[in-house]
Amino acid sequence: MTTSSAQPERYNPKSTEAKWRKIWNDRQSFKADDDSSKPGYYVLEMFPYPSGKLHMGHVRNYTIGDVITRYKKARGFAVLHPMGWDAFGLPAENAALDNNAHPKTWTYDNIAAMKKQFELLGLSFDWSREVATCDVAYYHQQQKIFLDFMRHDIAYQKEAEVNWDPVDNCVLANEEVIDGRGWRSGALVEKRKLTQWFFRITKYAESLIDGLKTLNEWPEKVVTMQENWIGKSQGVRFKFNLLDMVPGYGEKNIEVFTTRPDTIFGASFVAIAAGHPLATALAKTDPALAAFIAECQKGGTAAADIETAEKLGYNTRLKVPHPFDKKIELTVWVANFVLMGYGTGAIFGCPAHDQRDLDFANKYTLPVRPVVIPDGEIAEAFRVTKLAYTAPGRLFNSDFLNGLEVDAAKKVAIKKFEEKEIGTAETQYRLRDWGVSRQRYWGCPIPIIYCPDCGTVPVAEKNLPVLLPEDVTFDKPGNPLDHHPTWKYVSCPNCGTNATRETDTMGTFVDSSWYFMRFCDPHNKDKPFDKKKAEKWLPVDQYIGGIEHAVLHLLYARFFTRAMKECGYIDLEEPFKRLFTQGMLTHQTFKDANGKWLYPEEVEKRDGKWVKIDDGTAVDAGDVIKMSKSKKNTIEPTSSIDAYGADATRLFVMSDSPADKDLEWSTAGIDGAWRFVNKLYRMISESLDGGLPNLTEKPSSFSDNATALRKITHRSIQVFTDSLEKFQFNSALARLREFTNEITAFKASTMDEKWALREALESVVRIINPFMPHLSEELWETMGHQAILADSDWPVIDVELARRDAVTIGVQVNGKVRATITLPVGCDIKIAEETALAHKDVQAWIDGKAIKKVIVVPDRIVNVVVA
Repeated sequence: MTTSSAQPERYNPKSTEAKWRKIWNDRQSFKADDDSSKPGYYVLEMFPYPSGKLHMGHVRNYTIGDVITRYKKARGFAVLHPMGWDAFGLPAENAALDNNAHPKTWTYDNIAAMKKQFELLGLSFDWSREVATCDVAYYHQQQKIFLDFMRHDIAYQKEAEVNWDPVDNCVLANEEVIDGRGWRSGALVEKRKLTQWFFRITKYAESLIDGLKTLNEWPEKVVTMQENWIGKSQGVRFKFNLLDMVPGYGEKNIEVFTTRPDTIFGASFVAIAAGHPLATALAKTDPALAAFIAECQKGGTAAADIETAEKLGYNTRLKVPHPFDKKIELTVWVANFVLMGYGTGAIFGCPAHDQRDLDFANKYTLPVRPVVIPDGEIAEAFRVTKLAYTAPGRLFNSDFLNGLEVDAAKKVAIKKFEEKEIGTAETQYRLRDWGVSRQRYWGCPIPIIYCPDCGTVPVAEKNLPVLLPEDVTFDKPGNPLDHHPTWKYVSCPNCGTNATRETDTMGTFVDSSWYFMRFCDPHNKDKPFDKKKAEKWLPVDQYIGGIEHAVLHLLYARFFTRAMKECGYIDLEEPFKRLFTQGMLTHQTFKDANGKWLYPEEVEKRDGKWVKIDDGTAVDAGDVIKMSKSKKNTIEPTSSIDAYGADATRLFVMSDSPADKDLEWSTAGIDGAWRFVNKLYRMISESLDGGLPNLTEKPSSFSDNATALRKITHRSIQVFTDSLEKFQFNSALARLREFTNEITAFKASTMDEKWALREALESVVRIINPFMPHLSEELWETMGHQAILADSDWPVIDVELARRDAVTIGVQVNGKVRATITLPVGCDIKIAEETALAHKDVQAWIDGKAIKKVIVVPDRIVNVVVA
């Protein structure tokens, strides 16, 4: 029996939470054991960029991972829950310019600051495996991987049209261009031709598509986004013959690929990219075309940006005959919406059935000839003017395709191209090879040397790592490595001739595409990781992160895993078994009379109106949106932890909304979480003050009252456990609140009732541990336990006690609940129907009306349909 009459009435989070963090740290409670005989379970949240400050989105993301880690550990798994930093990138260079600080100093100072903030939350990270992608030990191994990719023809170099950010002076991948602007600088992106390093991701396009079918524990939305991005399409490749030779072009035709060969008789024009060799040849003798091409180069290369930009073209006056009707001649245009990086850099335009082509045709008064008609429409009356028709239908105005449905017409058209030997069936992908070169300093150096005699020479592995120089300056535009006075000048390792290093560094998405593998063996100096250790933990059992990474990071990581398999590092293809994408944290926005954004702590409500606290002037309360530093609608986690403690903060972000939905931060919400923390603390303290037996002193029998509480306890554990397994954290916590209310209402007088109460209280403390680890450890110790919960097992459910004897269900009349009835679990459908119809409230709503049917969903609901 334990008493605690000396306990304070109010929980003190500061001293209690610091105490338990020290205990976990001293005991290394969350250090993963590679040699454990327990089944392994790998929990990983997407690692953060070290900006220097946590935000509430971090708190929610990493609390989810912590809950799962503590729960799985209690269920008998050896859990790996590592932490690291996605530490390279342009923000560090920008900060160096703004703050006169070296990127390395800025980055590591931020890591230290954020690590302290993380520790305040009591997260169960295995800090012994901490890595930062800017650590020499990390990028040393990344350079080895790059060389292996070269040996396997996965990494290669070519000249390509790229997205150029004129502010950051850097190449961007298509995925890094948002609405035509650089994802970090916000600058309008331009097109340039540069020699770049690429990863051959297209080699794995079919495997990446097929692999999506196995990801049954990924959100369907993410799978669909990846499938659309890879963009598998089947069509035909054929050539339009030029009527005249063009000096400097060297070809007699223009090659195109189309996924809509069924619309070939609707062709109105042919369009080529500004970077097409034919356009280049024509521009040599046409200054106006040269000027148009130069203007096109100012736009980005991302497909989304091309779709939204104004469609512009230049008429070359060249003509090509239609492949199936030589009487028809199509004009060749240079167009800004056609890119060399997609397909062949040339298309045929069918304005009636492609909105982009229709916009172009309308602008330049080109023919619009419909060839697909919806069922029920009259061919003579069907017109397409401002909106292209892209839905299913049947072919008309199309010679041998007339009357066929679209899918059938595609097949017949392809067959006809092949029969006439003017085209071949082909499968293509929207996915392009991944350009990884970045013109910046703070990134992983590409281990390549350029020799005037030997050409491109890989750095020998014995000479790795290629270290970043620390004596760089940022006083000139562009890449500091490129204008470093000594670093880039070396001797060729083959012939000894004066040579230069590659000054481009790898994009940061390379760094984050294999970090989850390095966590399996983070201190290996000889290779990226030991294969056996990787096999112990991979694939990641539970990956957690934002939906914004659905294409960029996740697709690259899936590719990287396949490439690493080909190079012999691992034997798996899919890196993440289960994926959870958490919702965003939101908050209302505020502006003062001058339109200046205000922090939430700067405003308050007086007499129902928002005003500034300091001077009482009116405040414009705006929308509730994602927390954003620029709009100041943020809540600092440290301020919440200082005021309420880590456990209350964790409880709020996990309980007020499903974890995959957005959560609006509110003062009322965090206040409620704080009150519940104190309620738990008082409930345990006051119950122990009354004197409760230890659970080792189990009575030989229990009264009905005690048994009823024990049933509630074990059903609550069952519901809580099931909810955790399904990531329904708010449902679990809702059941917890009900459970505590039932415990509070319970009156124990006999010894068996006190034993049942003690069992209920201990069960509460054990199941809240993943969510409120500091509070639960403190209460567990108060109850007299020597072992800590971080090392304890999950409570065992008594199946008999957890089994429900009866269930209360709703009875609907014409779709609206009008009564509730209690039935035995698994009750016969006929009895359920009779009980529902006999209920007085149901009878009142039927009121003599004819009953059309009664629908019984066993143990769920009864629906009575009346006339």
